[in-house]
Amino acid sequence: MIDTSSERHALADRLKAAGALRTPAWWKAVEAVPRELFLNPGVLLPTGDGLWRPVTAAGTDPAEWVKTAYSDESLVTQLDNHLTADETPVPVPGIPTSSSTIPQLVLEMIEELEVEDGHRVLEIGTGTGYSTALMCHRLGQDNVTTIEVDPGVAARADAALETAGFSTWTVTGDGLLGLPRRAPYDRVIATCGVRRIPYTWVRQTRPGGIILATIGSLATGTGLARVIVREDGTAEGRFVAHASFMQARSQAVTPIAGDLSSRVAYPGSERRALVAPPDLDDPMPAFLTQLAAPSAQVLRVRASDGRPRVYLFDPDRESFAELVQDSDGWTVRQGGPVQLWDDVERALLGWADIGRPGIAEVRLRVTERGHTYCLANSPELRWHHPIC
Repeated sequence: MIDTSSERHALADRLKAAGALRTPAWWKAVEAVPRELFLNPGVLLPTGDGLWRPVTAAGTDPAEWVKTAYSDESLVTQLDNHLTADETPVPVPGIPTSSSTIPQLVLEMIEELEVEDGHRVLEIGTGTGYSTALMCHRLGQDNVTTIEVDPGVAARADAALETAGFSTWTVTGDGLLGLPRRAPYDRVIATCGVRRIPYTWVRQTRPGGIILATIGSLATGTGLARVIVREDGTAEGRFVAHASFMQARSQAVTPIAGDLSSRVAYPGSERRALVAPPDLDDPMPAFLTQLAAPSAQVLRVRASDGRPRVYLFDPDRESFAELVQDSDGWTVRQGGPVQLWDDVERALLGWADIGRPGIAEVRLRVTERGHTYCLANSPELRWHHPIC
């Protein structure tokens, strides 16, 4: 086994320089935990043409493998809920379903937890187990519980944790519903994306405890929320940054498929759009779109006439918006009981009117009945998402 202590020291130095590593105890954890142990049997690297190239620990030059393991990027470890790097000798297509998150985001999130000695932490989404190992080093393995829905991923993480000298309490199952009965936890951290914070997490966190989770469904518009649980059973806080994780499988959105033209065949209105849909490629407009139309999906296509089209579909409310570009801008056609693009425009124009504040100005309140969001304490920029 190659000694990677110098790579770990260098990683800690880079994280400190980036502002992601601020606490001495976490510094020691980064220097102590070998990231390469948590990448077996290998990773899948993008080729640039839509394929993923397998790179295995056993089949790669040791120096090159270490260089890959300590790169400042997320490393995909599974495709399509089953395929790992050792199961294919050639580049393959696929959708990433498990990864080792970029170390900077891992440490930024861990620092936001503000853990103290003796705290008990629940991690939703074990993944490779690297962040689990960091927390075990800092808090002790008996104070860390981790949940992974994929049995194969959990088995590989457990093996890596054991090799690293840890044997924490690992649960295989759905962390959104069947939480282990070790509550109350002092901290809950989700290393997968969710469309909402399940109230189950609030119920199993002690008053004063912190929940940290990435909320959203649009890839460009998810945000990292940090809420504190109150004595009355609610949780309140704010968003601290834009961040992106793979969606929790039980909350993942089923993509819209089939003939799109038939879905938008009967619009009830048509007008010029006040906001151009390419704005949704930027993090804050995309985030606000999710607040204004929480169950909508956004699709971008190029029609047979060559003109770009953007669709919003809300299957829950049987509504749609179709935006078509021409030489003068965009036209929007809408159908169904909800005028989706009207709601999105209202949010984006209201945001522009108050100076385009960042995501840190968005506050969140979680109750048993739903989520309430408020931007910059503006009564007009307030959204309630009930739990149906």
